Amino acid sequence: MRRIQTLLSRSFLGHQSRPKSTAMQSQMEEKKTTVCPVGDETAIPLARQCLLNGEVIALPTDTVYGLACDANNEQAIQRLYEIKGRDEHKPVAICVHNIAALRRFGQAAHLSDELLTRLLPGPLTIVIERTSYLSNRFLNPTTSKIGIRIPDFQFMSDLCAVWQDQPLALTSANRSSAPSSLQVSEFQSLWPHLGAVFDAGRIGLTEERRLASTVIDLATPGYYEIVRAGVALKPTLMLMEEYGIQTREIL
Repeated sequence: MRRIQTLLSRSFLGHQSRPKSTAMQSQMEEKKTTVCPVGDETAIPLARQCLLNGEVIALPTDTVYGLACDANNEQAIQRLYEIKGRDEHKPVAICVHNIAALRRFGQAAHLSDELLTRLLPGPLTIVIERTSYLSNRFLNPTTSKIGIRIPDFQFMSDLCAVWQDQPLALTSANRSSAPSSLQVSEFQSLWPHLGAVFDAGRIGLTEERRLASTVIDLATPGYYEIVRAGVALKPTLMLMEEYGIQTREIL
């Protein structure tokens, strides 16, 4: 218990002590970011506390390492974009615990539970129209759609469960235009800007894993559009054919 309290305090104090009047690099230069193995008993409590503090964390998924924060926290989303050096008009996905949560945050009435259960969990991002439960004005402000993931990775599943079915914004752990990361050392330059880093070792044995999740737009009933090929393209296309969902070119 004392160890958990120490790690939580370190993360919280690092977050609280950042000066607001200097550039991000100067803000973080004295902060020592906690790197915590995902199997440690402190990992989930620490991750949850960081999210409650409005911090961005790094964590493993079933594809690549990702950056995550509270999707309905305006300051956290802005910080996520700042850390990645990402254009704020480029959308990020959210991660949820189960299909019920997917339906809460995305308009998926036209998608059957059977289809969604066969697609998810896994290395797939489903793009649909968002619902009013995603209230963050800085989350994908130029589109009414949202990409939703349910990663097939135990740490992510456990974290989403204790996050009480609320959405986590999720994007790859790298600077924009840089390669995706399969181990935490590959994005070490970002560590000082994060609330904590959760380490599962190397995730994936081949470079193909860096392709990240397949992204499919299923917002229009009866049609699909492949936004990003990713690692799950072939089985996803097979399911589209099986369920009679037709391809449509991206406009």
